[in-house]
Amino acid sequence: MAGNFKSEKDISGKVAVITGGTTNLGGETAKELASLGVNLFLHYRSSSEVAKKFQEELKAKYPKLQIEIYQAPLKAAADLTKLFEAAKKAFPQGIDIAINNIGKVVKKPLVEVTEEEFDELDLVNHKVAFFFLKEAALNLNNNGRIVTIVTSLLAAYTPFYSPYQGTKAPVEFYTKALSKELGEKGITVNNVAPGPMDTSFLHTSETPEAVQYLASVGLNGRLTELPDIVPIVRFLVSEGAWITGQTIFASGGFTAR
Repeated sequence: MAGNFKSEKDISGKVAVITGGTTNLGGETAKELASLGVNLFLHYRSSSEVAKKFQEELKAKYPKLQIEIYQAPLKAAADLTKLFEAAKKAFPQGIDIAINNIGKVVKKPLVEVTEEEFDELDLVNHKVAFFFLKEAALNLNNNGRIVTIVTSLLAAYTPFYSPYQGTKAPVEFYTKALSKELGEKGITVNNVAPGPMDTSFLHTSETPEAVQYLASVGLNGRLTELPDIVPIVRFLVSEGAWITGQTIFASGGFTAR
């Protein structure tokens, strides 16, 4: 397969597939990669209006880049297959970077978690992440980069997040195994584990008091912000070529291993 990186720092002309790629962390990562000359295939699930506006803004700022958007629910293995098929149809030169941002959280005592809630978290955080890794492994060009966004709660000893932690945890093991399996192709596979981020994802699942506490235990007494995480993802898909099979915790000291 084609697609060797020109150098460890230069990723201009490459192609990135990003799930959840038009808002929040996915959107900010897309902006950063576009600034480096990366062509984008951006998945989104909900608002077409928001996604199209985001696409238009990027095209206006970077007219030489090809920027495509793709709407779909990601629930079955076939959905991930279709995602990568569509990306390769849009970009016949192939895919070099694959970043999975999607996730779902429920906060409640383990004994109150319903089967429906468990199944939904297991689907989004576990099954979809697994088949995203599978399709990325099958479709990336040699010397490609795969990054999954997980959570710093993987290093936390805390109540009320058992289904979230439990359904995110397997991704670490899949990442380690896949990094070995893809080593001969030069493809790196890593996770980034942000601390509690100052986004709607956190604020819709936490009380104001809990948000205040989470901020108080971070560096400088604040939550993790999107600009804290984007440079780490950028590094992993560019000059961080000697890092693979790892989970990088970026939580401002919220958790540590």
